[in-house]
Amino acid sequence: MPFSASQLRAALRSPLPGHDAFADLSGYPRPSIGAALSLSPPPRESAVLILIHPVNGIDHTLLMRRPIYQGVHSGQIAFPGGKRENTDATLKHTALREFREETGADTASFEIVGELTRIHIPPSHTLVTPVVAWAPALGRLRPDPREVAELLDVPLPEILRDDILLRKVFRMGVDGSERVGAYWNVRGETVWGATALMIAELRTVLGHPVRPAW
Repeated sequence: MPFSASQLRAALRSPLPGHDAFADLSGYPRPSIGAALSLSPPPRESAVLILIHPVNGIDHTLLMRRPIYQGVHSGQIAFPGGKRENTDATLKHTALREFREETGADTASFEIVGELTRIHIPPSHTLVTPVVAWAPALGRLRPDPREVAELLDVPLPEILRDDILLRKVFRMGVDGSERVGAYWNVRGETVWGATALMIAELRTVLGHPVRPAW
């Protein structure tokens, strides 16, 4: 059965598991949030929106592939989101605005149900808040081609499978060094880095903790 907004809100109200379980597998443990906030200048705040919505009785979540560009997140799979603007009253507003701008979705029916643990991303010097929302339906999408190469509306049960956790060598970190890191194989797509941490924590919150097969 699909999750209701109240069920998701209750799950996110409990103490969050954080990222330690997956960070040890990622190949690139992040500094603590306290350490990140002590940097000068401090990291810029941003937010992503993790949307849970039913399709024919099965929960889905929306990921996107970023276009190829001259930047550290070129071509990566991510949740829709971006940097906070001065006009955003809160990071929840940031997440909703960025979702609208990138996907073209009407977010009027979206219900914010909570947040996951913030993540510091050193290469882009950002501090990301994953905002979780529920909607009765996603509706029509009109992705912005400048921001989105492809939208991936993935059934949540596929995200919760244990056999999608794999590992390989990545170039990561500020220095671009090669390290072995864990990733989620989502429909043949490599989902790693901060987005992989978010998925790991979301899985744990929903009762599917990380279980490496190796």
